[in-house]
Amino acid sequence: MSFADITADLRARLPELRGRLTANAELAPITWFRVGGPAQVLFTPEDEADLAYFLKNIDPDLPVTVIGLCSNMIVRDGGVPGVVIRLGRGFSRVTIEDGFRVRAGTAVPDVKVARAAADAGIGGLAFFRGIPGSIGGALRMNGGAYGGETVDVLIEVRAVDRQGTIHVVPAGDLGMTYRHSGAPADWIFTEALFQGRDGDPEEIAAEMNAITERREASQPIKSRTGGSTFKNPPGGKSWELIDAAGCRGLTVGGAQVSEKHCNFLINTGDATAADIETLGETVRARVKETSGVELQWEIKRIGVPA
Repeated sequence: MSFADITADLRARLPELRGRLTANAELAPITWFRVGGPAQVLFTPEDEADLAYFLKNIDPDLPVTVIGLCSNMIVRDGGVPGVVIRLGRGFSRVTIEDGFRVRAGTAVPDVKVARAAADAGIGGLAFFRGIPGSIGGALRMNGGAYGGETVDVLIEVRAVDRQGTIHVVPAGDLGMTYRHSGAPADWIFTEALFQGRDGDPEEIAAEMNAITERREASQPIKSRTGGSTFKNPPGGKSWELIDAAGCRGLTVGGAQVSEKHCNFLINTGDATAADIETLGETVRARVKETSGVELQWEIKRIGVPA
């Protein structure tokens, strides 16, 4: 399907815009599941000022959705109406600062932050090696893995709101809890400052290698998957509940619950977004029936059905 092309109207309204506007941009190729419909408009801002200009001057009623590496996301088959914003090159710098600090744009992959810290002998950030996404997603979801969480090392963030106002906010004001940030939903994070500690580059590299080996051994990372599907319930593990409900290997169309780690869903080759989402809801229903626990989606779902 395709949407009405509104890029000419946007350009007329935004004569000083420097970023790229693409009508009916295919999103499936950039999602880890490789499914989903197009974005009505995909906007890639040049830098933070360009993003702020865009948000300040567009129609306030125009829907805006933000995506990153799409590692933990289902784009529904009907696509995403309005504007989808994806931060690119202007948000992809990593710099090392005094006091074992790392500053990173939010388009930077989490693993790149871990590597930059390791190369600089900064400990405490190796857990980012185990998060398959970008810094923006880690901030929005308080991403964590292998004993570390974003909130543990975060000093402050920069963000732009829907009115184009730029905010610089200390981590303590973000209300971060397990897989959640209390930041306003319309904020688009642009940069983060992290605090590490003195560390030995070889020891940090060994820690990161161990994380890589554990991920490869326990997760279907070479499949078309989307990271952990459901949040762990208080005091429990989602995969154990899913396994106990008999869902390991369960299929809907071309979607399957991973045999390797049953809190992962897989596109076996010809799945639609609807297959994957229906499979997830089927798993939730079976877990609720067998254990009484209502699993909460960790994967973000955007767009409209076909």
